Amino acid sequence: MKVQLTTLFVFFSLISLAQTETHWKKSNFIINPELLVGLTMESNHGFPKRKLQKQFALNLGRSHKNNPQTWAQLLKGPKTGVSMSITDFGNLDSLGIAYSVMPFIEFKTFRSERWKLFTSLGASYFTKKFNAETNPKNEAVTTDLTWAFRMYMFYKLHQSKKIDWRIGLGYSHHSNGHTRLLNQGYNSFLLSLSADIKPFYTENEIFKPQPPTDRNTYNYIAFRGGLGKNAFALAFNDKKDVYTIAGEYGKIYNRTFKLGVGFYYRFYQHYYDYINNNESLVQAGREFDYFKGNPWYYASNVGVTLHGEVFLNHFGIDLQLGINLHKPAYKIDWRINQGWDNPPREIPLGWVLGEFDGSFKKKQIISSRLGLKYYLIAMEHAPKNNFYIGAHLNANLGQADFSEISLGYVYSFNFDD
Repeated sequence: MKVQLTTLFVFFSLISLAQTETHWKKSNFIINPELLVGLTMESNHGFPKRKLQKQFALNLGRSHKNNPQTWAQLLKGPKTGVSMSITDFGNLDSLGIAYSVMPFIEFKTFRSERWKLFTSLGASYFTKKFNAETNPKNEAVTTDLTWAFRMYMFYKLHQSKKIDWRIGLGYSHHSNGHTRLLNQGYNSFLLSLSADIKPFYTENEIFKPQPPTDRNTYNYIAFRGGLGKNAFALAFNDKKDVYTIAGEYGKIYNRTFKLGVGFYYRFYQHYYDYINNNESLVQAGREFDYFKGNPWYYASNVGVTLHGEVFLNHFGIDLQLGINLHKPAYKIDWRINQGWDNPPREIPLGWVLGEFDGSFKKKQIISSRLGLKYYLIAMEHAPKNNFYIGAHLNANLGQADFSEISLGYVYSFNFDD
Protein backbone atom coordinates (compact mmCIF):
# COMPACT_ATOMS: atom_id res chain seq x y z
CA MET A 1 0.00 0.00 0.00
CA LYS A 2 2.81 2.47 0.88
CA VAL A 3 4.56 1.83 -2.45
CA GLN A 4 1.27 2.30 -4.30
CA LEU A 5 0.58 5.59 -2.53
CA THR A 6 4.06 6.90 -3.28
CA THR A 7 3.77 5.94 -6.95
CA LEU A 8 0.41 7.68 -7.11
CA PHE A 9 1.83 10.88 -5.63
CA VAL A 10 4.74 10.91 -8.08
CA PHE A 11 2.25 10.35 -10.92
CA PHE A 12 0.13 13.27 -9.67
CA SER A 13 3.20 15.48 -9.41
CA LEU A 14 4.54 14.83 -12.90
CA ILE A 15 1.28 15.32 -14.72
CA SER A 16 0.50 18.46 -12.72
CA LEU A 17 3.29 20.16 -14.69
CA ALA A 18 1.72 19.22 -18.04
CA GLN A 19 -2.03 19.45 -17.64
CA THR A 20 -2.82 22.92 -19.06
CA GLU A 21 -2.70 24.72 -22.39
CA THR A 22 0.80 25.18 -23.84
CA HIS A 23 0.56 28.76 -25.15
CA TRP A 24 1.03 30.33 -21.68
CA LYS A 25 2.91 27.65 -19.75
CA LYS A 26 6.52 28.28 -20.70
CA SER A 27 6.60 31.93 -19.62
CA ASN A 28 5.17 31.03 -16.19
CA PHE A 29 7.50 28.19 -15.16
CA ILE A 30 9.28 28.77 -11.82
CA ILE A 31 12.21 27.02 -10.12
CA ASN A 32 12.25 27.58 -6.36
CA PRO A 33 15.28 26.32 -4.34
CA GLU A 34 14.66 26.54 -0.59
CA LEU A 35 16.79 26.22 2.56
CA LEU A 36 15.07 25.47 5.87
CA VAL A 37 16.26 25.22 9.48
CA GLY A 38 14.29 24.59 12.65
CA LEU A 39 13.32 22.26 15.45
CA THR A 40 12.36 18.59 15.35
CA MET A 41 9.91 18.20 18.23
CA GLU A 42 10.12 15.33 20.70
CA SER A 43 7.94 12.44 19.51
CA ASN A 44 8.08 10.27 22.62
CA HIS A 45 9.54 10.10 26.12
CA GLY A 46 13.29 9.59 25.88
CA PHE A 47 13.40 10.73 22.23
CA PRO A 48 17.01 10.99 20.91
CA LYS A 49 18.86 14.26 21.41
CA ARG A 50 19.15 16.30 18.24
CA LYS A 51 20.62 19.47 16.78
CA LEU A 52 18.86 21.88 14.43
CA GLN A 53 16.87 20.29 11.64
CA LYS A 54 18.26 21.17 8.21
CA GLN A 55 16.40 20.76 4.96
CA PHE A 56 16.92 21.54 1.28
CA ALA A 57 13.93 21.61 -1.05
CA LEU A 58 13.58 22.12 -4.78
CA ASN A 59 10.10 23.23 -5.81
CA LEU A 60 9.31 23.01 -9.52
CA GLY A 61 6.06 24.63 -10.51
CA ARG A 62 4.09 27.10 -12.50
CA SER A 63 2.28 30.32 -11.76
CA HIS A 64 -1.31 30.27 -13.02
CA LYS A 65 -1.69 34.05 -13.04
CA ASN A 66 -1.99 33.99 -16.85
CA ASN A 67 -3.89 30.70 -17.05
CA PRO A 68 -7.27 31.50 -18.68
CA GLN A 69 -9.05 28.49 -17.15
CA THR A 70 -11.90 29.17 -14.74
CA TRP A 71 -10.38 27.54 -11.67
CA ALA A 72 -7.09 29.44 -12.03
CA GLN A 73 -8.80 32.83 -12.29
CA LEU A 74 -11.27 32.19 -9.47
CA LEU A 75 -8.38 31.14 -7.22
CA LYS A 76 -6.49 34.34 -8.18
CA GLY A 77 -3.67 32.65 -10.08
CA PRO A 78 -2.14 30.18 -7.59
CA LYS A 79 1.10 28.27 -8.08
CA THR A 80 1.12 24.48 -8.42
CA GLY A 81 3.85 21.92 -8.86
CA VAL A 82 5.97 19.35 -7.06
CA SER A 83 8.30 19.81 -4.09
CA MET A 84 11.30 17.48 -3.66
CA SER A 85 13.31 17.69 -0.47
CA ILE A 86 16.00 16.06 1.67
CA THR A 87 15.82 16.48 5.47
CA ASP A 88 18.39 15.97 8.24
CA PHE A 89 16.41 15.85 11.51
CA GLY A 90 19.47 16.68 13.62
CA ASN A 91 20.62 13.17 14.56
CA LEU A 92 21.76 11.05 11.63
CA ASP A 93 22.42 7.95 13.75
CA SER A 94 18.91 7.66 15.23
CA LEU A 95 16.64 9.85 13.11
CA GLY A 96 18.36 9.55 9.75
CA ILE A 97 17.36 11.39 6.58
CA ALA A 98 14.01 11.75 4.82
CA TYR A 99 13.59 12.07 1.05
CA SER A 100 10.20 13.62 0.20
CA VAL A 101 8.07 14.16 -2.92
CA MET A 102 4.99 16.34 -2.47
CA PRO A 103 2.56 18.01 -4.89
CA PHE A 104 1.91 21.57 -3.69
CA ILE A 105 -0.33 24.56 -4.18
CA GLU A 106 0.43 28.14 -3.17
CA PHE A 107 -2.21 30.86 -2.75
CA LYS A 108 -2.05 34.62 -2.44
CA THR A 109 -3.25 35.63 1.03
CA PHE A 110 -4.16 38.84 2.91
CA ARG A 111 -5.06 40.21 -0.57
CA SER A 112 -1.38 40.88 -1.10
CA GLU A 113 1.18 39.72 -3.65
CA ARG A 114 3.82 39.62 -0.92
CA TRP A 115 2.11 37.07 1.35
CA LYS A 116 1.60 33.48 0.16
CA LEU A 117 0.19 30.35 1.83
CA PHE A 118 1.95 27.15 0.74
CA THR A 119 0.56 23.67 1.45
CA SER A 120 1.62 20.24 0.20
CA LEU A 121 0.78 16.59 0.78
CA GLY A 122 2.88 13.67 -0.40
CA ALA A 123 5.21 10.90 0.72
CA SER A 124 8.64 10.49 2.36
CA TYR A 125 11.24 7.74 2.49
CA PHE A 126 13.22 7.39 5.75
CA THR A 127 16.71 5.94 6.14
CA LYS A 128 16.20 5.29 9.90
CA LYS A 129 13.17 3.97 11.74
CA PHE A 130 12.23 2.42 15.09
CA ASN A 131 13.95 -0.84 15.97
CA ALA A 132 13.49 -2.41 19.39
CA GLU A 133 17.15 -3.50 19.50
CA THR A 134 19.17 -1.01 17.47
CA ASN A 135 17.03 2.18 17.58
CA PRO A 136 14.59 1.88 20.51
CA LYS A 137 14.38 5.59 21.45
CA ASN A 138 12.97 6.73 18.09
CA GLU A 139 9.26 5.88 18.10
CA ALA A 140 8.43 8.49 15.46
CA VAL A 141 8.14 6.11 12.48
CA THR A 142 8.26 2.34 12.05
CA THR A 143 7.99 2.20 8.24
CA ASP A 144 10.31 3.17 5.41
CA LEU A 145 7.58 5.22 3.69
CA THR A 146 5.28 7.74 5.33
CA TRP A 147 2.81 10.48 4.51
CA ALA A 148 4.36 13.96 4.42
CA PHE A 149 2.63 17.32 4.94
CA ARG A 150 3.80 20.94 4.89
CA MET A 151 2.01 24.23 5.58
CA TYR A 152 4.00 27.49 5.35
CA MET A 153 3.47 31.22 5.18
CA PHE A 154 5.88 33.08 2.87
CA TYR A 155 6.71 36.77 2.65
CA LYS A 156 8.33 38.27 -0.46
CA LEU A 157 11.37 40.33 0.59
CA HIS A 158 12.52 41.51 -2.83
CA GLN A 159 11.16 41.20 -6.37
CA SER A 160 12.90 41.45 -9.73
CA LYS A 161 12.27 40.21 -13.27
CA LYS A 162 14.29 37.03 -12.74
CA ILE A 163 14.25 36.26 -8.99
CA ASP A 164 11.90 36.85 -6.07
CA TRP A 165 13.53 36.39 -2.63
CA ARG A 166 11.27 35.09 0.17
CA ILE A 167 11.33 34.14 3.83
CA GLY A 168 8.87 31.75 5.42
CA LEU A 169 7.71 30.09 8.61
CA GLY A 170 5.75 26.86 8.88
CA TYR A 171 4.97 23.37 10.11
CA SER A 172 5.97 19.97 8.70
CA HIS A 173 4.65 16.52 9.61
CA HIS A 174 5.56 12.92 8.74
CA SER A 175 3.65 9.79 9.79
CA ASN A 176 2.69 6.44 8.28
CA GLY A 177 -1.09 6.81 8.40
CA HIS A 178 -1.55 4.08 11.02
CA THR A 179 -0.27 1.33 8.70
CA ARG A 180 2.10 0.14 11.42
CA LEU A 181 2.67 0.87 15.11
CA LEU A 182 4.47 2.63 16.70
CA ASN A 183 3.47 5.78 14.81
CA GLN A 184 4.17 8.90 16.87
CA GLY A 185 5.28 10.84 13.77
CA TYR A 186 7.65 13.77 13.26
CA ASN A 187 6.43 17.31 13.94
CA SER A 188 8.71 20.21 13.04
CA PHE A 189 8.67 24.02 12.99
CA LEU A 190 11.01 25.60 10.45
CA LEU A 191 12.25 28.90 9.04
CA SER A 192 12.71 29.12 5.28
CA LEU A 193 14.74 31.19 2.82
CA SER A 194 13.87 30.66 -0.83
CA ALA A 195 14.20 32.17 -4.29
CA ASP A 196 11.58 32.05 -7.05
CA ILE A 197 13.70 31.84 -10.20
CA LYS A 198 11.81 32.68 -13.41
CA PRO A 199 14.09 31.42 -16.22
CA PHE A 200 11.58 31.91 -19.03
CA TYR A 201 10.15 35.26 -17.93
CA THR A 202 9.24 37.54 -20.83
CA GLU A 203 8.71 41.27 -20.38
CA ASN A 204 5.66 41.30 -22.59
CA GLU A 205 3.14 38.80 -21.32
CA ILE A 206 1.51 36.63 -23.98
CA PHE A 207 -1.91 37.76 -22.78
CA LYS A 208 -3.74 38.97 -19.70
CA PRO A 209 -6.79 36.79 -19.10
CA GLN A 210 -9.90 38.34 -17.64
CA PRO A 211 -11.76 36.81 -14.68
CA PRO A 212 -14.42 34.39 -15.93
CA THR A 213 -17.95 35.72 -16.36
CA ASP A 214 -19.77 32.46 -17.25
CA ARG A 215 -20.64 31.51 -13.67
CA ASN A 216 -22.61 28.28 -13.31
CA THR A 217 -23.82 25.83 -10.71
CA TYR A 218 -24.86 22.23 -11.22
CA ASN A 219 -25.72 19.17 -9.18
CA TYR A 220 -23.83 15.90 -8.98
CA ILE A 221 -24.00 12.43 -7.51
CA ALA A 222 -20.89 10.36 -6.87
CA PHE A 223 -19.98 6.85 -5.76
CA ARG A 224 -16.63 5.38 -4.78
CA GLY A 225 -15.00 2.22 -3.55
CA GLY A 226 -11.86 2.24 -1.44
CA LEU A 227 -9.21 -0.17 -0.24
CA GLY A 228 -7.37 0.89 2.90
CA LYS A 229 -4.65 -0.52 5.14
CA ASN A 230 -4.12 -0.14 8.86
CA ALA A 231 -2.64 -1.72 11.96
CA PHE A 232 -4.65 -2.54 15.08
CA ALA A 233 -2.33 -2.74 18.10
CA LEU A 234 1.26 -3.68 18.91
CA ALA A 235 0.24 -7.30 19.43
CA PHE A 236 -1.68 -7.23 16.10
CA ASN A 237 0.75 -5.10 14.09
CA ASP A 238 0.36 -6.59 10.61
CA LYS A 239 -1.45 -4.54 7.97
CA LYS A 240 -5.00 -5.59 7.15
CA ASP A 241 -7.67 -4.23 4.83
CA VAL A 242 -10.35 -1.62 5.37
CA TYR A 243 -13.04 -1.80 2.65
CA THR A 244 -15.19 1.25 1.87
CA ILE A 245 -18.22 2.04 -0.28
CA ALA A 246 -19.60 5.58 -0.25
CA GLY A 247 -21.90 7.94 -2.06
CA GLU A 248 -22.69 11.63 -2.01
CA TYR A 249 -24.92 14.33 -3.50
CA GLY A 250 -24.22 18.04 -3.82
CA LYS A 251 -23.41 21.03 -6.01
CA ILE A 252 -20.41 22.14 -8.04
CA TYR A 253 -19.90 25.89 -8.21
CA ASN A 254 -18.17 27.53 -11.17
CA ARG A 255 -16.36 24.28 -12.05
CA THR A 256 -14.02 24.98 -9.13
CA PHE A 257 -15.69 24.30 -5.77
CA LYS A 258 -17.73 21.32 -4.64
CA LEU A 259 -19.92 20.95 -1.56
CA GLY A 260 -21.94 17.83 -0.81
CA VAL A 261 -23.40 15.48 1.75
CA GLY A 262 -23.08 11.71 1.73
CA PHE A 263 -22.71 8.40 3.51
CA TYR A 264 -20.08 5.69 3.90
CA TYR A 265 -19.91 2.05 4.90
CA ARG A 266 -16.59 0.55 6.04
CA PHE A 267 -15.56 -2.93 7.03
CA TYR A 268 -12.44 -3.40 9.18
CA GLN A 269 -10.73 -6.75 8.70
CA HIS A 270 -8.73 -6.31 11.92
CA TYR A 271 -11.89 -5.85 13.99
CA TYR A 272 -13.61 -8.81 12.33
CA ASP A 273 -10.63 -11.14 12.90
CA TYR A 274 -10.27 -10.06 16.52
CA ILE A 275 -13.92 -10.93 17.19
CA ASN A 276 -14.09 -14.03 15.01
CA ASN A 277 -10.88 -15.49 16.47
CA ASN A 278 -12.22 -15.13 20.02
CA GLU A 279 -9.40 -12.87 21.17
CA SER A 280 -9.00 -11.70 24.76
CA LEU A 281 -11.61 -8.93 25.19
CA VAL A 282 -14.42 -10.87 23.42
CA GLN A 283 -13.98 -14.11 25.32
CA ALA A 284 -16.80 -15.41 27.52
CA GLY A 285 -17.34 -13.20 30.54
CA ARG A 286 -15.25 -10.28 29.15
CA GLU A 287 -16.61 -6.84 28.29
CA PHE A 288 -17.29 -7.42 24.60
CA ASP A 289 -18.26 -11.09 24.51
CA TYR A 290 -21.60 -10.19 22.89
CA PHE A 291 -19.70 -9.06 19.75
CA LYS A 292 -19.27 -12.74 18.83
CA GLY A 293 -23.01 -12.97 18.09
CA ASN A 294 -22.45 -11.04 14.83
CA PRO A 295 -18.76 -10.31 14.03
CA TRP A 296 -19.57 -8.67 10.67
CA TYR A 297 -22.03 -6.24 12.23
CA TYR A 298 -19.66 -5.18 15.00
CA ALA A 299 -16.69 -4.85 12.62
CA SER A 300 -18.65 -2.45 10.41
CA ASN A 301 -18.69 1.35 10.41
CA VAL A 302 -21.51 3.52 9.03
CA GLY A 303 -21.51 7.31 8.88
CA VAL A 304 -22.71 10.49 7.18
CA THR A 305 -20.46 13.20 5.76
CA LEU A 306 -20.04 16.82 4.75
CA HIS A 307 -17.74 16.94 1.77
CA GLY A 308 -15.74 19.84 0.28
CA GLU A 309 -13.36 19.92 -2.67
CA VAL A 310 -11.39 22.43 -4.73
CA PHE A 311 -10.83 21.52 -8.39
CA LEU A 312 -7.58 22.34 -10.17
CA ASN A 313 -8.70 21.13 -13.60
CA HIS A 314 -7.77 17.41 -13.49
CA PHE A 315 -6.97 17.52 -9.78
CA GLY A 316 -9.05 17.75 -6.65
CA ILE A 317 -7.98 18.74 -3.12
CA ASP A 318 -10.42 16.76 -1.03
CA LEU A 319 -11.63 17.24 2.57
CA GLN A 320 -14.38 15.29 4.28
CA LEU A 321 -15.81 15.57 7.80
CA GLY A 322 -18.09 12.82 9.03
CA ILE A 323 -20.20 11.59 11.91
CA ASN A 324 -19.99 7.90 12.78
CA LEU A 325 -23.46 6.51 13.40
CA HIS A 326 -22.14 3.01 14.05
CA LYS A 327 -18.55 2.04 14.95
CA PRO A 328 -18.81 -0.32 17.93
CA ALA A 329 -15.45 -2.10 17.58
CA TYR A 330 -13.62 1.19 18.12
CA LYS A 331 -14.36 0.54 21.81
CA ILE A 332 -12.01 -2.48 21.69
CA ASP A 333 -9.43 -0.40 19.81
CA TRP A 334 -9.51 2.28 22.51
CA ARG A 335 -9.45 -0.16 25.43
CA ILE A 336 -6.30 -1.83 24.11
CA ASN A 337 -4.35 1.17 22.81
CA GLN A 338 -5.10 3.83 25.46
CA GLY A 339 -4.32 1.80 28.60
CA TRP A 340 -0.96 0.55 29.80
CA ASP A 341 1.82 0.49 27.20
CA ASN A 342 2.68 -2.65 25.20
CA PRO A 343 -0.48 -4.67 25.86
CA PRO A 344 -0.01 -8.42 25.22
CA ARG A 345 -2.26 -10.42 22.91
CA GLU A 346 -3.88 -12.11 25.93
CA ILE A 347 -4.79 -9.20 28.20
CA PRO A 348 -4.92 -10.18 31.91
CA LEU A 349 -7.98 -9.25 33.95
CA GLY A 350 -5.92 -6.82 36.03
CA TRP A 351 -4.55 -4.91 33.03
CA VAL A 352 -5.38 -1.18 33.03
CA LEU A 353 -7.40 -0.42 29.87
CA GLY A 354 -8.24 2.88 28.21
CA GLU A 355 -11.14 4.77 29.79
CA PHE A 356 -14.15 5.92 27.79
CA ASP A 357 -13.51 9.60 28.50
CA GLY A 358 -14.42 12.74 26.56
CA SER A 359 -11.57 12.21 24.10
CA PHE A 360 -12.84 8.72 23.27
CA LYS A 361 -16.39 9.94 22.69
CA LYS A 362 -15.26 12.63 20.25
CA LYS A 363 -12.93 10.31 18.33
CA GLN A 364 -15.54 7.57 18.08
CA ILE A 365 -18.08 10.02 16.64
CA ILE A 366 -16.06 12.39 14.42
CA SER A 367 -14.17 11.17 11.35
CA SER A 368 -12.13 13.07 8.78
CA ARG A 369 -10.60 12.36 5.39
CA LEU A 370 -7.95 14.35 3.49
CA GLY A 371 -6.31 13.61 0.17
CA LEU A 372 -5.84 14.17 -3.55
CA LYS A 373 -7.82 13.03 -6.58
CA TYR A 374 -6.99 12.83 -10.27
CA TYR A 375 -9.95 13.06 -12.67
CA LEU A 376 -9.91 11.33 -16.04
CA ILE A 377 -11.63 14.31 -17.69
CA ALA A 378 -10.70 17.84 -16.65
CA MET A 379 -13.37 19.38 -14.42
CA GLU A 380 -12.90 22.61 -16.39
CA HIS A 381 -15.07 20.93 -19.08
CA ALA A 382 -17.87 20.12 -16.61
CA PRO A 383 -18.31 16.55 -17.95
CA LYS A 384 -21.55 14.71 -17.28
CA ASN A 385 -19.67 11.47 -16.61
CA ASN A 386 -16.26 11.33 -15.00
CA PHE A 387 -13.98 8.91 -13.14
CA TYR A 388 -11.18 9.53 -10.65
CA ILE A 389 -8.47 7.82 -8.63
CA GLY A 390 -7.62 9.12 -5.19
CA ALA A 391 -5.18 8.73 -2.29
CA HIS A 392 -6.43 9.67 1.18
CA LEU A 393 -5.57 9.62 4.86
CA ASN A 394 -8.56 8.80 7.07
CA ALA A 395 -8.62 9.81 10.74
CA ASN A 396 -10.61 9.75 13.96
CA LEU A 397 -10.77 13.45 14.87
CA GLY A 398 -7.23 14.02 13.59
CA GLN A 399 -5.77 10.72 14.84
CA ALA A 400 -4.76 8.54 11.87
CA ASP A 401 -7.07 5.58 11.24
CA PHE A 402 -6.06 4.14 7.84
CA SER A 403 -4.48 4.99 4.47
CA GLU A 404 -6.57 4.42 1.36
CA ILE A 405 -6.62 4.26 -2.42
CA SER A 406 -10.03 4.75 -4.04
CA LEU A 407 -11.77 4.71 -7.42
CA GLY A 408 -14.84 6.83 -7.99
CA TYR A 409 -17.52 7.87 -10.49
CA VAL A 410 -19.21 11.30 -10.76
CA TYR A 411 -22.42 12.07 -12.67
CA SER A 412 -23.32 15.75 -13.14
CA PHE A 413 -26.76 17.09 -14.09
CA ASN A 414 -29.17 20.07 -13.96
CA PHE A 415 -26.82 22.65 -15.45
CA ASP A 416 -27.73 26.27 -14.78
CA ASP A 417 -25.77 28.12 -17.39
